[in-house]
Order: sequence, then C-alpha cells, then structure tokens
Amino acid sequence: MSKVSDKLSTQRTPLLLKNASADQHEDHFLENASVDQHEDHLLENSTWSIQQSVSPASASRGQKHIVLLATTRTGSSFVGEFFNQQGSNMFYLFEPLWHVEQMLSVKSGGTNASVAGPAFRDVLHQLFLCEFSLLESFIEPAPQDHVTASLFRRESSQSLCEDPRYHCRMRHCGPLNLMLATQSCKQKEHHAIKSVRVQQLETLRPLAEDPRLNMKFIQLVRDPRAVLASRMVAFSSKYKIWKSWAVDEDLPVDEDEVRKLKGNCDNIRMSAEIGLKQPPWLRGRYMLMRYEDIARFPMHKATEMYSFIGIPFTATVEEWILKNTQASKEVSGVYSTQKNSSEHVEKWRFNIPFKLVQLVQKVCGKQRHVDR
Repeated sequence: MSKVSDKLSTQRTPLLLKNASADQHEDHFLENASVDQHEDHLLENSTWSIQQSVSPASASRGQKHIVLLATTRTGSSFVGEFFNQQGSNMFYLFEPLWHVEQMLSVKSGGTNASVAGPAFRDVLHQLFLCEFSLLESFIEPAPQDHVTASLFRRESSQSLCEDPRYHCRMRHCGPLNLMLATQSCKQKEHHAIKSVRVQQLETLRPLAEDPRLNMKFIQLVRDPRAVLASRMVAFSSKYKIWKSWAVDEDLPVDEDEVRKLKGNCDNIRMSAEIGLKQPPWLRGRYMLMRYEDIARFPMHKATEMYSFIGIPFTATVEEWILKNTQASKEVSGVYSTQKNSSEHVEKWRFNIPFKLVQLVQKVCGKQRHVDR
C-alpha cells in the first residue's frame, strides 16, 4: 500500500473518501480497557507494564520521540503539559492530527478508520522528523508561502510561542511560518506529540522501526464511567441521547451508540494488549498510565514517565505540577489543565446516573484479562 504522503504529492486534498463512517469522529469513547475486577487489577498499578530493557536505538543516542496516546477527557492535556513544560530542550505539539481528522470528515461526511489510521501515522512520522509539509496539506484555509494563522491550539505549544518571530503575546498568537516551526523542531533534542485520535497502537509500528527515531509510547487510560460523565458536560450537544437515557427510564437504548461505545472500548483494550505483551518492535518503548494514578500522585507518576523515557525531570516541570494540581474551583474549568487533581478523580461518581454506570459496565466490563 502506498503511503498517504505519496497520494498527496500531486494534489492538496489528501483523500476523498467514499462510504466513510462517522462512528470514528473526534469523540473516541472509551479510555480504559475494562471496568471488571481483573481489568481493574490490570491497571491498578501500571508500573509493571514498563519493560525497562533498553532498545539498541535508545542505547546509541540520547534523542527521544514521545507519543502520548489517549482519547478525549482522559486528562491528556494535563499530562501533555508534563512534556510541554520540560524546558528549552523539548519540542511539543498539541493535537496536530486535529487537522487531518477535520479534512477527512469534511470531505467525506465522516472519518473512515481504515483511511484515517495511515494518514495519522504518516503525519506523525513526518512531524517527528521535523517535516511539516504533509501536515500543511491538511490545514484549512491553505497556508500561503507556508504561513498559517489556523494551526490548532498553537498557543498550547511553548516551542511555537517562544521565539519573537512567532508573533505570540500572552498566549494569543498571530500567523505562524511553518518553516520557522521546522527550525525550532530541529533545534530541540527531544520531541513529544499528544494525540487523542490514534485508535490503534499497531498502526504506529513503522515509527518504532524507523532507525532515525527513538520512539516512546505512553498510553493514557481512564475509568470509562468517568470519561462518559466528563464528556456529557464537555460535549453536551453530542451526548443528548445519553442525557435522555439518564432521565427517562422507558427510553429504549440506541444500539448504534452502544456499538460505538463497545468499539472504542475494544480499541483501547487491543492497544493495551499489544503494548503489554511487549513484541520486539515495542520492547522498551511502551508504558501504560492510568489517569487516576497520575491525579493522586502527579509528581511520582511524572517522575516515572521521565525515567521510562530516559530524560531529566526538570525543576520547571516540578514547579508546574505543584502549581497546577492544587487549583481552586474558580480556575478548574472543563478544559483547564489546572485541577485539584486528587479531588477530581472521584468527582464523576456524583455526576452520572447509576443507570448509565450500569450500561458502561455491561458494554465494557467483560473484556478478557490482558496477560503480562
């Protein structure tokens, strides 16, 4: 199969899909592999999931390339800041695949996973090599002479705001020249990208096997009941059906919604299974992290992640964590990275009807045990 980048060489529109499904749009549903007892046991302490052996690539050089894999409302923006705040040695990108998903959805009326997966992979691959041309082909409106004012959440990347030429002031940024972004990327020793759009870890195997990269994959999961509760608030208009179920005992369950729920739960489980089995291409490269553990012990878990990656845990990161895990209610908004993290863990229990808890547990609570 030719790469997506090859298909884009002669036209700007990356792909025009037929019969694309909307089931895989932005709100990929479940984060945790299961909620039954032995899945809870599996994720209770994710430290064992780290294979600490050092791969030949990581032994030969210090540069690291980190992907933080998650789905929406798992705390990935908060955890992503652990890397964004690392300092002048880290190039961090916040959700660059948003542009890919948007274009594929607009052109086809939905995102077909079989097409989106390779597209996501190829864009990530190029970005880790500090090449922005493929991402540029997905940005709307089209950049002019590599200049765009439309890069998604550009202000969430310190690397794209630190240079005066980037026209940023107080997190409000003007147009960005993507050639300058390439320069910034090449000047940094380590690169990290956060994404909630990659459904299957397996699709990223070519990145792990590229000798130019020194990949580390961190998969962030969260209790799916908490995810649902959070999404019903953050994405209220998209969860009207779920809200209706919560208040109307007689309303029949929408089977399409249940299928989406199960499909996304299965995606998370399959990625975790692959990661935890540590096949040769993932040996020493995969770590499973629970949001609940990070929220309760943010400093300890951040230190574990840095140790796993093999880069220094800086005082800047430590200071940011201390400041942003004791936030008051006034600044702890739905999309904020400032939380009173230990209190936030169990908040969902007071915000979701038991009827919906039962539904989530029924659909995603009987996954088979994932062996070490």
